[in-house]
Amino acid sequence: MALRQERPEPGSPRSTRDSATAVDAGREVADRMAEAAAAWLDALDADQREVGAGPAPGVDGEAEAERTRWYYTPTDHGGLTFHQQRPAQQRLAMRLVASGLSEAGYTTVATVLGLENVLDRVEGFSVNWGRERTRDPGMYYLRVFGRPGGDLPWGWRFGGHHVSINNLVVDGRVVATTPCFLGADPAASPLLGGAALRPLGTAEDLARELVRSLRPEAARRAVLLSRAPNDVVAGNSARVGDRVVKRAELWRPGPHLPDRAEHPVTGLDGADQRALALTPAPRGVPGAELDAAQRELLRALLGTYLGRVPDGVSPLSRYDDPAALDAVHLAWAGSTSAGEPHYYRLQGPRLLIEWTNVHRGANHAHAVWRDPETDFGGDVLAAHHAAHHAR
Repeated sequence: MALRQERPEPGSPRSTRDSATAVDAGREVADRMAEAAAAWLDALDADQREVGAGPAPGVDGEAEAERTRWYYTPTDHGGLTFHQQRPAQQRLAMRLVASGLSEAGYTTVATVLGLENVLDRVEGFSVNWGRERTRDPGMYYLRVFGRPGGDLPWGWRFGGHHVSINNLVVDGRVVATTPCFLGADPAASPLLGGAALRPLGTAEDLARELVRSLRPEAARRAVLLSRAPNDVVAGNSARVGDRVVKRAELWRPGPHLPDRAEHPVTGLDGADQRALALTPAPRGVPGAELDAAQRELLRALLGTYLGRVPDGVSPLSRYDDPAALDAVHLAWAGSTSAGEPHYYRLQGPRLLIEWTNVHRGANHAHAVWRDPETDFGGDVLAAHHAAHHAR
């Protein structure tokens, strides 16, 4: 069962003006993406283009199944890796990545890539999965689907360990920026002078402050389970729903699959699995029950996810509307004490945010933002094909 949620009804003249402004901004971002994507593709030789360029987005079929297949593990994400590119091409690749992110979002993504070097040291430079280097900042993949610019739909995907960025452009504007996944392992690393590198730290701290601020009765409803799941509940499913995702699905089929591959990614079963399952009606405590200070925390927490992308395509301004913030539910699992395993999610119309920090002594974070109604832009793409390709 997919978690479909109703779109907000068209509103006042103000909402019409806001919608027009958003369309214009979406076109500006799409133009920057198209320029950067075309420059990268033009710099590739024929063999590289065979890997880095994919078919245009469609409604169904194996090509579309590949575009909507995504990962956040150190597996083959599909596309051209940094290792397969010359330095000048890598620069153009990162220019494309930057076009789909805010400044803070780009800085965070670049930091997550660099954490592969830190993780390698944490593991004693010893992990070997049958390739020359396992924790490898060169194993990030870029693929462009279709021809950038023009009238036809096109998109691009960038991903590797703890990064998955997915964008779709239809009718000259950005219509989808989800799923958008970032992780950090380690979630906190020491810096000189006693400081700590925490790329996703604010997303953890704000959520903990919010749940700990709840009145006892609200806290009892917010905390769905006393233990935290091993991973985000929706995993890397192509469409958000109530299906249990298995660990094997986190990896493209190949020689390396995780231990306990057929077990749920969450590590939960029975009553625990049911307690934390995603449902069309969000569980937890709604924003409508929060006081003014708590609502400010919730709005700021949303910003740590929705602010990953440029203002022109971010839905963050939607939550300036009190009614939109009212509908966002906070749910938690695990401990609310710092340094202990925990999970939370924010769920509402066209919104699912999941966070977990469990492994390595609660020093390995996953943080994903999704749109249950139109991840990968599926509904907009279908409407475009119905309008332009109907017989």
